[in-house]
Amino acid sequence: MSNSILSIQPLSFPWQTSDPFLFCAFHHDNYPKGNGQMGPEASLSGRNLGSDFAGKDGWSMYHGQTVPGFPAHPHRGFETVTIAEKGLVDHSDSLGAAGRFGNGDVQWMTAGKGVQHSEMFPLLSETDENPLVLFQIWLNLPKANKMVEPHFAMLWSEDIPVYTHTDEHGNTTSVNIINGEIENYKSPSPAPDSWAAKPENEVAIWTVILSPNAEWKLPTASAGINRSLYFYAGEDMEIDGSPVKKGNMIKVDATKATILKNGNGESKLLMLQGKPIGEPVAQYGPFVMNSNAEIQQAMSEYQNTQFGGWPWPKHDYTHENGRGRFALHADGREEIKDTKG
Repeated sequence: MSNSILSIQPLSFPWQTSDPFLFCAFHHDNYPKGNGQMGPEASLSGRNLGSDFAGKDGWSMYHGQTVPGFPAHPHRGFETVTIAEKGLVDHSDSLGAAGRFGNGDVQWMTAGKGVQHSEMFPLLSETDENPLVLFQIWLNLPKANKMVEPHFAMLWSEDIPVYTHTDEHGNTTSVNIINGEIENYKSPSPAPDSWAAKPENEVAIWTVILSPNAEWKLPTASAGINRSLYFYAGEDMEIDGSPVKKGNMIKVDATKATILKNGNGESKLLMLQGKPIGEPVAQYGPFVMNSNAEIQQAMSEYQNTQFGGWPWPKHDYTHENGRGRFALHADGREEIKDTKG
């Protein structure tokens, strides 16, 4: 293997990650036309509704019964970074916050001491298909911040910087900098209690799009930083001279320059990078703490308090059909990005 590649391994579901990340769930669903009630205009027979992950006909309902998605469920002790590359997500949570985001937007949520939220995928178009491409990255919190107050923020696509490199043959590579920086391009601030909030942790979350035959050299990072590349769209490329097919994770040495050389079609990668937290991880479903005793405490507190309860009419709550992108924060502040969907 070449000088910067540490390993190449096939992607599983969810995607395997390295500390400080816990995993990445990747969803690519070719949803059909909507039925006017934000569900699919298609028969749901033959699906294990409530737990449909089979990808029948190229899409899944997940835990949704009528609208695909993930009805209300709890989290504690970590953060979710949800990148909606294509399609829409309806968010609602136990803090009273809500939103509709997608088509390049990113939601950053610190679960901290505990929050419930739902993530539904409304199929708004009744005349065209409703494709969804989404990453949900679980970023761990250090012990000192496990029990901070929950926090919810939107990184709108318009505010995410895009770095563009043109190689000597005129082929381009563009990088959406969700967290981190390249040259003078710096991401919006992450959540305040995040491991990513400290620059010395060198947390980077980038989506990289290479045009056909494009070549780009990744900037280096410090020793001890974990860096993984997820080749999720395209056909083939070379990484430091080694041929790699779509559907692989490539761990690289972040201290060494890594040269990406694309093949004949457009290729897309996700890069996750960061300094390891280096603490014990105890996980039970949506709870991530440092010990089994803390997991038991989290389960007990959720049973007793429901992390504040559920203020919405349904556990699979969706917003109005004609509504565009927006975010309603727990303090009542509202951001409106589009007047209609």
